[in-house]
Amino acid sequence: MAKIINGKRYDTATASHVATHEYGNRRDFGYFVEDLYKKRTGEYFLYGEGGPASKYATSTGNNSWSGGDRIIPMSYDAARQWAEKHMDASDYEAEFGAVDEGGEKRTVGISITAGAHDKLKRAAQEKGMSLSALIEEFALSL
Repeated sequence: MAKIINGKRYDTATASHVATHEYGNRRDFGYFVEDLYKKRTGEYFLYGEGGPASKYATSTGNNSWSGGDRIIPMSYDAARQWAEKHMDASDYEAEFGAVDEGGEKRTVGISITAGAHDKLKRAAQEKGMSLSALIEEFALSL
């Protein structure tokens, strides 16, 4: 399936498949299946399809519903949260990197030029990660 959303192309045929989550039985009206994909730009999206009582249902009018499907663009953090729920630990870490078991988080304030901020945001988007994750990756590589 291919779809243009907010001027960006999302295509299950050209993106890398990351994981699948299936809920219920295919014969149930509430059944759905979701596939997480990653574009070569690093952006994530979810392709979901399901029955007439699932979250992917489409109205056919007069309070009638049919099965449906759709593509949902996801931020890096949203994809990571979805993956935490639906992927096992080894697959999660293969996609999103090793998880520090006791990593205490600290909030820090920094001041950088607007140009440097724009470059960091662009690099984070290209790598498919949050700005915080990009800065942490850089810091840990020192």
